[in-house]
Amino acid sequence: MREMTGGDAVYETLRALGVEHVFGIVSVHNIPIYDAILRGGGITPIGVRHEQGALHAADGYARATGKLGVAITSTGPGATNSMTGLFEASFASSRVLMITGQIDSTYYGKGRGFLHEAENQLPMLRTVTGHAESVRRPEEIGAAIFRAATSVMTGRPRPAAVEIPVDFQYARAEIDVPAVEGWPQPRPPRAALEQAATLLRKAKRPIIWAGGGVVTADASASLVKLAEALNAPVFTSVNGRGAIPEDHPLSMGPHPQQPQFTPVIDEADVVLAVGTRFQGGATRNWTLKIPGKLIHLDADPGVLGRSYTPDVAIAGDARLGLAAILQSLNGAPGADPAFLERAQSIRDEVRAQIRDDIGADYTAIMDSMRELLPRDANIVRDATVPAYLWGNRAIPILEPRTSIHPTSAAIGPALPLAIGAAIGSGKKTAIIQGDGGFMLNIGELATAVQYNVPIIICVFNDRGYGVLRAIEGRTFEGRQFGVELATPDFAMVARGMGMPGETVSGVKAFHDAFASAVVADGPVLLDIDMDVLTPMAGLGTPPPKAKS
Repeated sequence: MREMTGGDAVYETLRALGVEHVFGIVSVHNIPIYDAILRGGGITPIGVRHEQGALHAADGYARATGKLGVAITSTGPGATNSMTGLFEASFASSRVLMITGQIDSTYYGKGRGFLHEAENQLPMLRTVTGHAESVRRPEEIGAAIFRAATSVMTGRPRPAAVEIPVDFQYARAEIDVPAVEGWPQPRPPRAALEQAATLLRKAKRPIIWAGGGVVTADASASLVKLAEALNAPVFTSVNGRGAIPEDHPLSMGPHPQQPQFTPVIDEADVVLAVGTRFQGGATRNWTLKIPGKLIHLDADPGVLGRSYTPDVAIAGDARLGLAAILQSLNGAPGADPAFLERAQSIRDEVRAQIRDDIGADYTAIMDSMRELLPRDANIVRDATVPAYLWGNRAIPILEPRTSIHPTSAAIGPALPLAIGAAIGSGKKTAIIQGDGGFMLNIGELATAVQYNVPIIICVFNDRGYGVLRAIEGRTFEGRQFGVELATPDFAMVARGMGMPGETVSGVKAFHDAFASAVVADGPVLLDIDMDVLTPMAGLGTPPPKAKS
C-alpha cells in the first residue's frame, strides 16, 4: 500500500492486470486517469469517436486475444452511449471491463443538476453487466477494479463496470494495488467427467456441439484431439466457429439447425455439448430435438438444463473438462465409419446448397476473400445480408479467435469490433458490412486512420436495409417503408478521412481491389455495388427497390 492519486491507482491496477490498450474518449470526468496512463507508459490509449465504438472495440480486442478488453468513458452521456457495446459484450460472453467517471462525490446523490449528473447510472450499468460497482472512497479504487476484472476473467465471462467520482481520481490516498497471479477457472467435478467418459467410450454414433465457450477457454486444441479420438462429427454455433478448423474433415460447420442434418442429430447416441447456451438460431428456436444421451459441459452452471435436459451436467472450464475426458477415454473405439461418412456427405450437400443460394458472384467474392487472406486473419461480420447468407455460414474459419460477429444481431458494431480485434492481434482484419449498418459507426473511420489499423472494410452497398426489404416484401403485401436510404459515396468518404477508398463493380474488380487491400499498410475501404451482382436467393427475392 502506498500513497498515490486515484488516477494513478487506476493505471497501476490496469498494469497489474496486464492491460496494454484502452479504448475511450477523454473527458472532464476521467482526465486524471488518462493523465496517469500518459505519465506511466506501457498502456496505449486508443481515442475513438463515440463511446459505443469504445466498448465494441474493447469487445473485439477481447475476442481476438482472450485478454481483458478495457474501455474508459465519461459519466452520464458517455456511459449511456456505451450501453449498446456493453449489451453486445454481455450477449457474446466477452471479457470487457468498463471504467467510467462519475460526478464529484460531494454532489453525487443530491439531484441538483450537476454537470453530467447521472443518479441512476449504476443500476443502468447493472442491467447489462455481470458486475458493476461504484467506488465510495479513493482507498477502494484498486480493489474495486480488481473485483470487477476477476468477475470478467473467471467462469463464463460477462462485462463489468466500475464508476469512480472524479474528485476521487484527483485525491491522494493510501491505496493498495492487488497482485494478479492468474485466473483460476472452475474445475469440473471428477465424478461427472467419469460419467461423460463412460458414455463416450460406449458411443457408436457420437457428435460434438461446440459453442463460443470452447474458444473463450482456449480449448480448441483439446476439442480437436477429442473429436479425432472419437472420430466424431463436430458442429459449432456461429460463436463457436474456429473451435475446429473448418477445413478439418470432422468439421460440420455452424449448421446444426440445417434440416438436412436432422437425421444425423436424431441418430446420434451421445451428444457432447461444450461451451454453449443452445441459442435460438442454432436450434431453430429450441424445436430441434436431441434424442441421444446429452452431456453438457459449461462454465456457467445456470445454463445447464435451461434449454435441453442433460443426462450428464458438468459445470466447469471447457479446456479442463475436455482434457480430462480425453485422458479418461482409454482407447475408445470411435464412431461408426458409416455414420461419419453420412454426416460428411450431408455437410458437403449443405455447403453446396449455400453456394447455390448465394449465387456465382457472391461465391466468387467469398472465395477471393478466403484465398487472399492469411489463414489467421480476422473475419468480422456485421448483421447484414452477406453475413447472414455466407459470412456467418460459409466462408471458412480456420483458426480460433478469428471469427467475430454481433451475437446480439445488432447492426453497426463491425467496424469498431474489427478495430479492436486488429489492434489486439496485430493481424489483417476483413470486415463484411452493409451500408445501413455501416452508417451507425462511420466516425470510427477516423480512428482507423489515426492508428493505421490494418483493416479492409467491405461495404456491401444496396442503398438500404436489404434484410428488412425482404421481410416487408413477403409480409406486408409488398409495401415498403423505412428501408430506402440516402447513401453517401463511401469511397469518397473514406478518402476524405485519409484512407484509400475504391468503388467496386463486379467480381473481377473485387478480386483485384481486395488483393491490393490485403498487402496495403493500414485501412482500406471497398464500396461494393450490389446492384451489379447476381442477387442472393437465400432470404427470398425482395421486391424491386423504389425508383429514386
